[in-house]
Amino acid sequence: MEKLPKEQTINMRRKFLCDSCPLFYSNSPLKIVKASKQYMYDEEGNKYLDCINNVAHVGHCHPYVVNEGSKQMALLSTNIRFLHDNLVILAERIISTMPSSLSVVYFVNSGSEANDLALRLARCHTKSKDVVTLDHAYHGHVTSLIEISPMKLRMMAKNCDVPIQPYVHIAPCPDVYRGKYRDCDFPATEDLSQKYADDVQRIIDDIKAEGRKPACYIAESLQSCGGQIIYPKDYMKKVFRYIREAGGVCIADEVQVGFGRVGSHMWAFQVHDVIPDIVTMGKPMGNGHPVSAVVTTPEISASFQALGTSYFNTFGGNPVSCAIALAVMDVMENERLMQNAKEVGQILLIKLKNLMENHPLVGDVRGIGFFIGIDLVLDRNSRQPATEEASCIVESLKRNGIILSREGPYNNILKFKPPMCFDKENADYLVEKLGEALTEIEQKSNH
Repeated sequence: MEKLPKEQTINMRRKFLCDSCPLFYSNSPLKIVKASKQYMYDEEGNKYLDCINNVAHVGHCHPYVVNEGSKQMALLSTNIRFLHDNLVILAERIISTMPSSLSVVYFVNSGSEANDLALRLARCHTKSKDVVTLDHAYHGHVTSLIEISPMKLRMMAKNCDVPIQPYVHIAPCPDVYRGKYRDCDFPATEDLSQKYADDVQRIIDDIKAEGRKPACYIAESLQSCGGQIIYPKDYMKKVFRYIREAGGVCIADEVQVGFGRVGSHMWAFQVHDVIPDIVTMGKPMGNGHPVSAVVTTPEISASFQALGTSYFNTFGGNPVSCAIALAVMDVMENERLMQNAKEVGQILLIKLKNLMENHPLVGDVRGIGFFIGIDLVLDRNSRQPATEEASCIVESLKRNGIILSREGPYNNILKFKPPMCFDKENADYLVEKLGEALTEIEQKSNH
């Protein structure tokens, strides 16, 4: 296929694609034409260190994953109503990583599909519709998920006069740095996890007062788009208990944070020592290929089956998708990528925290494994977000061949979620160039 000049690509995108589909670096977008491992290359051959592509979980275009997918594509790709070994082998392998109560798998194509199906399962099992979600959360782009994704929902409610549905209940995000209950506003002995959990209990009480019960509580095991949030210790335990006591079920959204990203565990919910009733997974599962899944209990699956309507997905769980997902899990194990995330992630976290000593723009550094957020502030006491400065730093890093993005309610948090093959030398380079960018911006502000 003929390769187009960059300007022509930009013009055609403007002409044929919707304006709501934004680009990274919108003023000077990158035209990426190939990638390998943790690196991406533009049309001029410039190399970029990819610090955000959690989709390319085991590295861009990993040759083993490509080969396994290609081999299966040359043999067969069909729907799951024919028997095929790949489907059951992948299901067994996923289940082997889960607590024993989670033993039924549904295969779908995307994180949005997975979370939509999780909602259906929860509502069917509980015979209720009310959902408790977290502020600033994002769970997907289909209608059912936009309704429970305050990150998108508040903007729509403001700009399009779209009301928040009465069955959607938004709990404060348990962000102890800039949330409703901040660590700087309470003594160190105060249990902030209890304060945030109490807010969920109040929502449950309100639902019960109207003669209903919650269908589910849904949350990413670590909140991603909301600003790389690490929940306070025991928050998830308390909330799960409250929801279950009220008759609801607990959904852990692992679409962005699962598959070993935290380094210490395969699934981020395990960091909190909890067992969900439903787990959703997606992005990293196929290393860029569209495949995802929902895992739940036999009891919840039986409630769904009792509806009498068969579940069918044309592409979910097809042999090619399963071959690719199996290859991803092979690479994770053979190349010890969880261990790499644990070791290199800890090194990077320490280096980033050391930056705080010389750079007042850095208000907070938080994370685990290859899931790290850098909260930039104009003033450490007020914690006023440094939104414009965050944008400048992202652009500065781009000029130095590093792809990083920003997130959170104020777009002031640098988010780090790279391919799992990111190494120590990459960490050194990232910290060096980030330090230079911080210095440059701080010197300009001083003048």
